[in-house]
Amino acid sequence: MNQIGNMRVDPETGALVPVVVEQTSRGERSFDIFSRLLRERIVFVTGQVEDNMASLIVAQLLFLESEDSTKDISMYINSPGGVVTAGMAIHDTMQYIKPRVSTVCIGQAASMGSFLLAAGEPGMRIALPNARIMIHQPSGGAQGMASDIEIQAREILRIRRRMNDLYVKYTGKALDDIEKAMDRDTFLEAEEAREFGLVDKVFATRADTAAEG
Repeated sequence: MNQIGNMRVDPETGALVPVVVEQTSRGERSFDIFSRLLRERIVFVTGQVEDNMASLIVAQLLFLESEDSTKDISMYINSPGGVVTAGMAIHDTMQYIKPRVSTVCIGQAASMGSFLLAAGEPGMRIALPNARIMIHQPSGGAQGMASDIEIQAREILRIRRRMNDLYVKYTGKALDDIEKAMDRDTFLEAEEAREFGLVDKVFATRADTAAEG
């Protein structure tokens, strides 16, 4: 990243990223804010879920496991969703590693974002009070010969069945309830998401978290 004052420019997005400067025994060191938070075992799922972003999230999860497999990881989610296979890569890594992964919805968790939110450690899935959660069935744009379209349609249905089964597991809802909610876009406020089983708790302040723990 190029640095401008106390900010760095992300080479991919062009966004300015704050820089944290720390004094250590080896002198002054600077970190972009996300790298510094990674040291505190905080991971961000922000924006569209796609292959490159998923690779970065997976790498961070594996790194944190290698650093200490006994300490929890916090995953903050603010995402409109994205590619199913990319989301599944993150999901499967969350389940694969030894550390427990707490999920926290800030802003929104839609589509694959809500799926990752629900996949957090039971009892450690949190939404902030003004978060918005949306679930729906996976979609895909089929094109090509009729036989190819038929194959793609069957694959989308297979993915939908798999995701429905996982939502049943994570929410405790009956399959019929999940299928009905997933049939179209279903938007939920934080408290509604808790009642549905997508999250366990709704916290407004850090003090609420401390009181709960």
